[in-house]
Amino acid sequence: MELFDEIEEKLIKTNGIKLHTVMIGEGPPLVLLHGFPDFWYGWKSVITGLKKHYKLIIPDMRGYNLSDKPKGVNKYKIEFLIDDIKGLIESLSLGKVSLAGHDWGGVVAWAFAEKYPELLQKLAILNAPHMKIFQQKLRTDKRQQKASFYIFEFLKPNGEKFLFKDDYKWLKFAVFEGMKNKNNFTDFDKEQYLSAWTQPGAILGGVNYYRANVSFDDWTGKITVPTLVIHGMKDIAVLSSVLDELPDYIDDLKIVRAENSSHWVMHDQPELVISSFKEFF
Repeated sequence: MELFDEIEEKLIKTNGIKLHTVMIGEGPPLVLLHGFPDFWYGWKSVITGLKKHYKLIIPDMRGYNLSDKPKGVNKYKIEFLIDDIKGLIESLSLGKVSLAGHDWGGVVAWAFAEKYPELLQKLAILNAPHMKIFQQKLRTDKRQQKASFYIFEFLKPNGEKFLFKDDYKWLKFAVFEGMKNKNNFTDFDKEQYLSAWTQPGAILGGVNYYRANVSFDDWTGKITVPTLVIHGMKDIAVLSSVLDELPDYIDDLKIVRAENSSHWVMHDQPELVISSFKEFF
């Protein structure tokens, strides 16, 4: 595939670990953070439309694919995750960057923007709940509790075991069948995902994000950098009600509702994501 011929891949030392990081493109730096159960390749559908305008820096997050996977749940606390990204930015001498995150990458991006606003130009979030709002929803909102059943499974001892069953059947369904635009995933793409999931320790690493970050009580959730939120409105895991209270936390907010997108908005409507990013950043 052409994309693999164009990218530069590096193992970058940061925060005591090494992150496998993909770089492509020219222009101001834009860091893209993937979520669960993803890896850098989850951004494939938007890379081609962004690479002429930005220097894209796309790590495999801690615990995923070809990046280091430290042992122990506590090594996946949000403080470690955001300092990984801070170290990445500093290692590459990027100065101030724009930051975008999907799913758990978005949760990390929210926290990063609260703690290190001085390192950011702007912030973009794709189908990732603001941590303070989501914490409240999981306590009080019956619909969101039902949608998040898998999170409660993950919190049980050995709760990740079902992900391995029948050749990763649940993960395949969640990703490949979960999106609306199923034509956007070729057999080659699916092979890349299986390769990432079968890296030793990769599934447990991803699940540890949920286990290590049950409470965000110590965070204010206040975001002072300009923020774009793109939300696929057909998301069955992160319901659109998470958008309702965003203005309480964010000074400068723009929301784009992708009416025909699932959780996987960058695959379902890549052109919308590309055009929204170019306009916003």
